[in-house]
Amino acid sequence: MGMRESASWLAPGRVNLIGEHTDYNDGFVLPLAIEFGCRATVSPGPSGRLRFVSAQEGEPVELRVPALQPERVTGWAAYPAGVLWALGVEELPGLTVTVDSDVPLGAGLSSSAALTCSVAGAANELLELGLSPRELVTVARRAENGFVGAPTGGMDQLASMLGEAGSVLFCDMRSLDVRPVPFDLAAEGLALLVVDSRAPHQHADGEYAARRRSCERAAHVLGVQALRDVTDLDAALTRLAKDTEGEELVKRARHIVTENERVTDVVALLDAGRVREIGPALTASHASMRDDFEITVPEVDVLVEAVLSAGAYGARMTGGGFGGCVIALVDNDGVDAATRAAVSAASARGFTEPRAFVTSPAAGAHSLDGPDAG
Repeated sequence: MGMRESASWLAPGRVNLIGEHTDYNDGFVLPLAIEFGCRATVSPGPSGRLRFVSAQEGEPVELRVPALQPERVTGWAAYPAGVLWALGVEELPGLTVTVDSDVPLGAGLSSSAALTCSVAGAANELLELGLSPRELVTVARRAENGFVGAPTGGMDQLASMLGEAGSVLFCDMRSLDVRPVPFDLAAEGLALLVVDSRAPHQHADGEYAARRRSCERAAHVLGVQALRDVTDLDAALTRLAKDTEGEELVKRARHIVTENERVTDVVALLDAGRVREIGPALTASHASMRDDFEITVPEVDVLVEAVLSAGAYGARMTGGGFGGCVIALVDNDGVDAATRAAVSAASARGFTEPRAFVTSPAAGAHSLDGPDAG
């Protein structure tokens, strides 16, 4: 194969504006690509050998092509290795994959999707596979689901691969239809403040799986394909209350159904240019995650209350839960006050000092090579 010398792609992390845990319930989500990302360079290597190098990790990981099977690769290298596996190339040549990411790890900003999407794009370009961005989303998701064994619902890869500057991405997770929705914060004098709680993620994987099971059971009890299909919430909750797991199913289903409604409400407001008015929906989403889905921790609850008291229009935890980041919609000139309030509130409770930064919607994954990059 007469390959070029290398191919480099950049793929961003993501913040989910609203729509948490709705993705695996065939529901609606509203993520945006952020300005932190992962750069991946894929180049030819010695025949039959794969080499994975990370600027953030220790020694490079090397393996032979035949060892490219699920559960044979562990640690960070499982993600790029999973992408090469998911590409389904019959005779994979020797390759070197080098990655460098500035997406904060453990913050719920989808560093793994940035990694898999950047490698998928670069490998697709180098190997001249001709896969579309949509097909690369499938590759990146398959790498996480089928190779790493992470139960990602697909939103992260969609946001990283298809995100657009100045827009959030309205995603229907059943059809995988996506539509950019204007989210021009600068024009409105607004900022999206991200506050990383730096709380250690505890039990996140087991709890995520438990939430997913509850949602699937609730859908089964209600006789629907997914909770997205519930049209009469009160009737559904009455029926679920009679189940042996009634109280839990009621709470989990109520979060998913109302969260889907909040997503579509926010989209309607953004389409109408009424950006500040989305604040209450963000705050209601957090209350639902805290009380009904039970996926927040004291560190993020305290941060949400702090930024709201400092004048934020709305605030919520973003990401899968049990740690991670809070987002807040604030006026540009209110960023410093909200940040100080967050740091002060965390300090008063003896929590780790949070890190805060402002973000806005960035471009999705793109090539870094040549005049046609992007």
